Amino acid sequence: MIYIGSDHAGFRLKEYMKKFLRKKKVKVIDLSQKYRPKDDYPDIAAKLARAVVRHKTHGILFCGTGMGVCIAANKIRGARAALIYNSASAKLSKQHNNANIICMGGKTIKPKDAQKYFSIWNNSKFSKEMRHHRRVKKLNRLR
Repeated sequence: MIYIGSDHAGFRLKEYMKKFLRKKKVKVIDLSQKYRPKDDYPDIAAKLARAVVRHKTHGILFCGTGMGVCIAANKIRGARAALIYNSASAKLSKQHNNANIICMGGKTIKPKDAQKYFSIWNNSKFSKEMRHHRRVKKLNRLR
């Protein structure tokens, strides 16, 4: 199961990714099903981050650049949101930071690249190296 959500600027990419995920037989819970031109990205980011933390699952957030939703999601304790912009950021966000939410920009990421980055992140595993586990534990204690 994966939660997805977007503001108006990320809505088209979110809709594209929703179709892609469903074709891959991923159960998708869309928290922003309607296009709302006057919405605010902190609202959907907080809602999704709380759901991801509560249900111990994963999420994808979209806004114009991915930065706004990433900043907002990381305000929620237990959320580890990462801005994804290339293959390395997708892979390392999972391997080193155990990101439970990835964020992408509807104005900055091409749909095919979003598919690719999601697949890389989704197929990556959290490192077994203790330094990464130690660091993620410290992240989880931050307020």
